[in-house]
Amino acid sequence: MSRSWERQVRKNSEKMYKHRQKNGAGQTNKPGEPDEFKGRNLILPSVLIILTVVYGFMFQFSQEQSTTLYWITIVLYLLLALMIFFKRPYLKVAKDHLITTKWNRVKVLYAKDIKKIHLTKGSVQIEPAKKGSNWVFVRLTNRFDTDAMADRLIQFAQQQKVEYEQTN
Repeated sequence: MSRSWERQVRKNSEKMYKHRQKNGAGQTNKPGEPDEFKGRNLILPSVLIILTVVYGFMFQFSQEQSTTLYWITIVLYLLLALMIFFKRPYLKVAKDHLITTKWNRVKVLYAKDIKKIHLTKGSVQIEPAKKGSNWVFVRLTNRFDTDAMADRLIQFAQQQKVEYEQTN
């Protein structure tokens, strides 16, 4: 394709994106932007809130009277639970790479570095070819839409010639 043709295609696709966005045609990505699948972490914040309540009850029955440190601890546990709840885990599927966060760091995995993608009902597992742990996205623990994620990862695997295994 010539450059002018590519510019015209890009211009028209951006115009169409703006038109869809104005008319409310659902969530659409700009051309060239990765598809993003967001989850919600519920288990760890729930555990932190339960620990906060247990800590509160234990303090009520103890003989200690250091209330300032007690309230600081309670508030910090609750803030940590809220922070973890509102920081949503995600998987971004771009043209030739995948992006997620692990231990509060952004991790990028290129198609050439993926050994295999395992797709099962309710979970997605991405196995890197090099050292490192598998990327696991589960519907039960993190509330991911694993069906839509699996469909997009199948497209990604076919385009990039990455091995994938789908079991039901």
